[in-house]
Amino acid sequence: MKEIKAFIKPFKVNDILRELLYAGFPNLTVSMAEGTGHLKSEDASLSMNFALTNSKVAKIEIVCNNDDVDKIITIISTYGKTGNSGDGIIYVSDVERAIRVRTGLPDDRWLLD
Repeated sequence: MKEIKAFIKPFKVNDILRELLYAGFPNLTVSMAEGTGHLKSEDASLSMNFALTNSKVAKIEIVCNNDDVDKIITIISTYGKTGNSGDGIIYVSDVERAIRVRTGLPDDRWLLD
């Protein structure tokens, strides 16, 4: 199993989610955050909370089978890009196991649900 975390422009979220759902990947999490980077984008501003400039970002997290990683990355890259600096970044990490909260038992079958 792999975990994909994508940090993208918030206004691209709906396009990406629509395509992920159409492709059969409904199990994901979306959250809003603030990010900093090397390049100052047009929507970056000084933050009262951080001593750096920040930009609003959306984080999409999805756990998938190893065979699905490239397809998901392609969807996020295709529908998340604007062609400008600061479009975001995608990370892929290994997931050692999945545990159901309700039972406390190991279970990766949820990927197939």
